[in-house]
Amino acid sequence: MRIPFSLHARRTAVAAVTALSLTGLSACGGSSGSGSDSTSLEMWTFKQSHVAALRTAAAAFKKQTGISVTIEAYTPDDAYTTKVQSAAKTGDLPDVLEVHSDGEDRVFGAAGIVNDLAADFTGDWAERIQPQVHDSGLVTDARYEAAQPESARDHGIEKGARYSVPLTVGTFGIVFANKKMLADAGITKAPADWEEFLADLKKTRAKNARTGGVSLGLKVQATGLTWVLQPLAFSQLGKAGYESLFKKDRSADFGSPNGVKVLSLYDQMTPYWMPGTQSLTIDEGDQAFAQGKSAFDIGGTFTLAFLKQNGMNPDDVLAFGLPSPKDGAVPDRALGPLALTSLSIPATSKQPDNAKKWMEFLSQEKVAAQFAKDSSDLPATELGAGSADVLGPTLAALVDSFKGEPAHTYEPSPAVEFRAPGYEQDDAGAILADLTPLGRQSVQETAAKLRALNDSYWAAAKQ
Repeated sequence: MRIPFSLHARRTAVAAVTALSLTGLSACGGSSGSGSDSTSLEMWTFKQSHVAALRTAAAAFKKQTGISVTIEAYTPDDAYTTKVQSAAKTGDLPDVLEVHSDGEDRVFGAAGIVNDLAADFTGDWAERIQPQVHDSGLVTDARYEAAQPESARDHGIEKGARYSVPLTVGTFGIVFANKKMLADAGITKAPADWEEFLADLKKTRAKNARTGGVSLGLKVQATGLTWVLQPLAFSQLGKAGYESLFKKDRSADFGSPNGVKVLSLYDQMTPYWMPGTQSLTIDEGDQAFAQGKSAFDIGGTFTLAFLKQNGMNPDDVLAFGLPSPKDGAVPDRALGPLALTSLSIPATSKQPDNAKKWMEFLSQEKVAAQFAKDSSDLPATELGAGSADVLGPTLAALVDSFKGEPAHTYEPSPAVEFRAPGYEQDDAGAILADLTPLGRQSVQETAAKLRALNDSYWAAAKQ
């Protein structure tokens, strides 16, 4: 599975389809897919890149506990959803499900498909999980209120229930670079700031005009907005200034001097885009990088596993968070993690206690670090300094992108929404695409259009 530009949009689509099929099904009785063997569990996942890592962890788990775990993958995501739907009707679900965080888990919980884990996720287990994603899977007061309309996809969830525990996390705004191409251009380290990043792009483009640029799946138009411009704006303006770009105050929105400054910084990317990048999907942008068609690739922490699947050795990749302008308000900006996938226990499992033992085992620091190395994906577990020896430099750099003071951390999914109700990332992304890479309009024209778009959202919301 590849993570698209909008986690919320994707989860909404998955959850909506699932809700139509599962609402009201509840647990249908019958036996779990793992049978009655008290020392044998079954787990399903939709992430092919997780299978080998989970099987390695399962071997260690069996050695420690005597309990075996069979891992099965069903891909792509739609096939997985269909498989779960079918098994829910017949009571043939496994003992553990990997699910999409903060959407699919609550839909399954509302339908009675998965158990409430709130009473179990405590103590050392809970303390191992990164604080930024600790509440993922939990039905907070706000999530409960949002589920009260009968039309809500997760209508029927219980306040305070926890229908999943985070397994993997990730964030946007990660830059990947081909080490060999960098070396050929005389570059030996990650850029310290935005200005140095642009200088490095200039060097790689000078070395090879055809392959020295940067790729990004800009056919999904909001990627430029959410993966580059927004973290760049946070770095330049600070949290308050960044949020003000989307608010009603015209003295601080995209049409203001602050907005023009940020757009001018973003426009500095224009000479360095890989030819045709505006026509590439996210997968195609990453594949272009893996095939040596670009020296740099912008994505998320989750991109590394996809690059590995497409033939790249993670050790041949230099990874770093999108650099900040050296004169910006937050030159040491961190990138906040999001929960991406989580684990749930179907209500039909005959071995919920053993299933919990397996889930807790996966959260242990050494196990989570090995899982990260094997899958090239980041665990929800808070990893200590010693884990860098297991992870290797590329994964360790991804972990380091999370590290920073809360006030200096860009949150791709903030706890409190500051944009107008009904705000659509695609609309803003389409305007930005005409600035860069297409060059159809100037910074000032782009600023005016983004201001007008923002005004229209607030007017429609009547706020």
